[in-house]
Amino acid sequence: MAKIEDRGAKSTTAAPGINDDIGEELRLRMYRMQVVLRESEQRAFDLFLQNLVKGTSHLSLGQEAVATGFAAAMKPGDLSFCTYRGHAHTLARGVPVERVLGELMQRDNGLMRGKGGSMHLTSAEHGVMGSYAIIGAHLPIACGAAWRAQYKGDKDVSVCFFGDGTCNIGAFHEALNFASVWKLPVIFVCENNLYMEYTPIGDVTAVEHPAADRAAAYGLPRIVIDGNDADVVYRTARDAYDKARAGAGPSLIECMTYRYSGHSRADPAKYRPEGELEKWKQRDPVVIYRERLRQFGIGDGVIRDIEADVRRQVDEATEKCKAAPMPPLDLLAADVYADGGFAWRN
Repeated sequence: MAKIEDRGAKSTTAAPGINDDIGEELRLRMYRMQVVLRESEQRAFDLFLQNLVKGTSHLSLGQEAVATGFAAAMKPGDLSFCTYRGHAHTLARGVPVERVLGELMQRDNGLMRGKGGSMHLTSAEHGVMGSYAIIGAHLPIACGAAWRAQYKGDKDVSVCFFGDGTCNIGAFHEALNFASVWKLPVIFVCENNLYMEYTPIGDVTAVEHPAADRAAAYGLPRIVIDGNDADVVYRTARDAYDKARAGAGPSLIECMTYRYSGHSRADPAKYRPEGELEKWKQRDPVVIYRERLRQFGIGDGVIRDIEADVRRQVDEATEKCKAAPMPPLDLLAADVYADGGFAWRN
């Protein structure tokens, strides 16, 4: 398991009934969010096995704490820029499960009425400014959104999520340099799950931490955190948002985490060393947070109620999606040009 630096995170233990700076209400919300992400992603996999989800998709099973911690620390109006592994980040911003599963199933009740699919989830209403299939493409776009906020005097912050492999793409370095020079209100979040598709990131990168070890080149502090602990992620995110809103510029945060499944549905992940997956599952983010709730005096009955309610929610969303119609054929020609039509233009 990769080494993780705890950037001054507070103790994860407390006497029963005592809460800290996060508070019981937010803790319960973050636990519910992680369970929603876990159950929804598992359901997406099950639906794929039933041939109800076509094509490929990329799951975040095991990485739920990153999306949860950053979304919980956001304010309305903040913007999320996601990769093709964007289901969790989309759900964490409040997009209903039905809209996400419907999109994966190419149904008319989907987020984009079935036209976008797994790798292009977008909901401007919820601050989700797209999932990007081109590696690194969204980092400069997030800079553009942050530049707009800076120019207009708005207080929203853009947050750009990407994998460890993106750190070896030119757009990563260009975006970091631009954001630092202009002190843009943008946060770059590397979800380091140790593998860039099928290749261990350590085999092709000159530094141990592909994001954090390059931060100094852009005048930024080195930040490596436990990406499987939602409290650590939340506190780190909260500080980065405060910094950005104060006009003090960007942050680069590397979250150490691990994906339980392969890169995509077509990947059996046979390249992983024996025992590595089992070792990371001992640091399962949902299990960690369930125990965290108990440490802060929240009873098992409350925890079970949350889990049961989420499963019911996902079950109901699944049945609605199965019953939903496919999108009409004339939708194929809609939204091709800015006026919504499909007429050729000179």
